[in-house]
Amino acid sequence: MSSGKYGKLYGVGVGPGATDLITLRAVHILNSVSVLAIPKSSEHLEPFAWRVCSPIVRENSSQEKLFLHFPMTKNPKILIPAWDKAFSEIGKRLEKKRNVAFITQGDPSVYSSWSYLLEEANNRWPGIEVEVVPAVSSITAIPAILQTPLADGRERFCVVPGTYGLKDLPELIRHFDTIVLTKVGRVIPKLVSILKELNLLQNANYVSYGTTDRQKIVKNIETIQNENCDYFSMVIISIRKRKGALKGQNIETE
Repeated sequence: MSSGKYGKLYGVGVGPGATDLITLRAVHILNSVSVLAIPKSSEHLEPFAWRVCSPIVRENSSQEKLFLHFPMTKNPKILIPAWDKAFSEIGKRLEKKRNVAFITQGDPSVYSSWSYLLEEANNRWPGIEVEVVPAVSSITAIPAILQTPLADGRERFCVVPGTYGLKDLPELIRHFDTIVLTKVGRVIPKLVSILKELNLLQNANYVSYGTTDRQKIVKNIETIQNENCDYFSMVIISIRKRKGALKGQNIETE
């Protein structure tokens, strides 16, 4: 229990999918708070973040599992009331001085529903104590799977959502050596077309459900452009024009 006016609020990342990539800090918090706030996008499917972390959450009859609906839509008329309802439910627990951990897949600071709660927290519960628990992100996990460095020496990389960032690719390849495209499941045909125009199809690798038992790696993404690709998917475009430090190339000097 918290000693302040409210319970303590945690944003806890549970990583990209493999349970054994959850941090020790996250394991400790998930098993010590009195409420686990678990976002879900569907009324019928088990939330992905909960599926990842539930094996390490010990049986505890006094711990509440609070499932909160966060609909997958961009319509603010649907989103805002849903978020408000979810935040109100969390607030009821915090006002009883119960510590609440909001779990999120990946890292809480990267394209996460947690960021909206974090922005609202101090307005709704002035002076509340908040802790953000970082996690292994798919942005680093997927390059590890592919054994492709994101950046080295003078190289630069960027992260862009595939859902609305594809139009920027011609400009991005001028400035970055590695481009990480997230949430590409619905845009693979368009991405293939753009990469062909840029002569970069051979530089792109696709990974879905990375680090899980459903992991899929595709080296030639043209072969999947007619498939129903997974939402939890990513494409790494590796150009790496500025590598070569170990060969005495591209070394920045004063």
